[in-house]
Amino acid sequence: MSNAINFLFTLYFWMILVRVMSSWFPQLQGSAPLRFVALYTDPYLGLFQRWIPPIGGVLDISPILACFALAMARRLIGVVLP
Repeated sequence: MSNAINFLFTLYFWMILVRVMSSWFPQLQGSAPLRFVALYTDPYLGLFQRWIPPIGGVLDISPILACFALAMARRLIGVVLP
């Protein structure tokens, strides 16, 4: 797989991780870097949040499935584009 594609998958994974961790600090949500991250990760995470509702109304495990799907896509692309 090309280094550029690998880098993009890695970058997007870290953006998802930053988005999830930023939810623990609501006072940071309005900052420009986190708005940028949310702009690009929320649509993807929203796909999984529709399938998996939060447990007990507060624990959202959909990012785990989102990261798993991202890893599978990365692997599939690695097979198709060696």
